[in-house]
Amino acid sequence: MSLPSITLTGHAQKEAWQNKVLPPVERLSGEVWSIPVPFPDNPMRYTLSYLLLGDGDAVLIDPGWDSDAGLEYLVAGLRQAGLGLADLTGIVATHFHSDHLGMAARLRTATKAWVALGDKEMRRLTEPEDPDLILRTHREELALWGVPHNRLDEVAMNHQTLTHLRNLADPDLRLAHGTLVPAKGLHLRVVTTPGHSPGHICLVDEPHAMIFSGDHVLPRISPHIALELPGPANPLADYYESLDLIAFEDAMEVCPAHEYRFSGMQRRVAQLIEHNRERSAEVLRVLEKHRPSTVWGIARHLTWSRGWESLQAFSLRLAVSETASHVVYLRSQGHDIDVPITEPHPSVLR
Repeated sequence: MSLPSITLTGHAQKEAWQNKVLPPVERLSGEVWSIPVPFPDNPMRYTLSYLLLGDGDAVLIDPGWDSDAGLEYLVAGLRQAGLGLADLTGIVATHFHSDHLGMAARLRTATKAWVALGDKEMRRLTEPEDPDLILRTHREELALWGVPHNRLDEVAMNHQTLTHLRNLADPDLRLAHGTLVPAKGLHLRVVTTPGHSPGHICLVDEPHAMIFSGDHVLPRISPHIALELPGPANPLADYYESLDLIAFEDAMEVCPAHEYRFSGMQRRVAQLIEHNRERSAEVLRVLEKHRPSTVWGIARHLTWSRGWESLQAFSLRLAVSETASHVVYLRSQGHDIDVPITEPHPSVLR
C-alpha cells in the first residue's frame, strides 16, 4: 500500500544530508535555532541540536556527541544566535544515547545549566554496578540468541563501551509526561514516547507549531527498536503505543535529531507503523521457510539495507537486538515462536 509522503521543510538540511556535509545553522521560527553537532565515525554524521530562547532562559535540546570539534560547532552556533556558553540555562536530552546526551556533562560544567531527561528513561550502567558481571551477562544473553562464539568479541559490549556510558551525565531534573520544561518564556510540553529507548521523550512547542522528535520519528530512517536486557519487556509494543500518542496532528513542523525537518507527523507515523508491521511479517516468513532455532538464525535471513554480510560489530548487535524485539512482539500477539530469549528484567537504577 502506498502511503502519502511527508512535506519537506528543512531544504538546506536535506541538501546537506544528500551531499554528506554538515547543514548550516538556521533560525527556524522566532527564537528557535537549529545547530548541527558532528557525530564522528558514524553514518548519521551529525545530531541536530535545537536552541530555544525564552524570557532570560536558553534551553538546548539534544546537545550531541561529546568532542572538541562538536563543542566548537556548538559554540559557533550559539554565537550566531547572539549567545555565549554562559547564557545556557537548561539542557534537555530526548534520551540516554551518546549522540544526544554526550555533550551534556561538559556543558553543565562550563555553564552551570541543569540537565534533564524523561522520568522513565533508564541508565544502562551506574557507579556501584560490577562491569565484569554486566559484560559476562551480556555475552551470555547474546550467546543464547545464537551469536556464534567466534563473533561474540565483535558483537558484545566491552569495558570501553561501559566506561563511556558511565561517564554520561546524570540528570538534575526528570521530566514527566504532560509537564512543561521549566524555562521562563517557553512552552515545551513533554510527551513520553518509549520504543527507541525505554524513556524517550518528544517535546511539543505549540506556540512555535513545532515537535522536537529526537529519534522517535525521523523523516526517512526507521528508528532502531531494540530488546535490551535489562529493559522493557516489549519495546515494539511500546513504540506502537507512543507513535499513536504523538500523531495528534499533521501540520506542525517536526524537528528531528537527525536528517532534516518536515511536516506530516501523522503521515510519517503511518509509514513507520507499516514498515514495522512488514518487518514482523518478514520474520514470520523466515520462520516458516527456514525454521531457524535462534534469533541470530532469523536475523541472517532478513532484509538489511546493505545486506547481512555488511553488518559488523555495533551494527550487528543492533540487528540482532531489533530482531529479538520483533520476536517478543509476535509472541505477545499469539504467535508460537520457539527460539530462546531471556525475559528482560527492570533491574536498572533510574
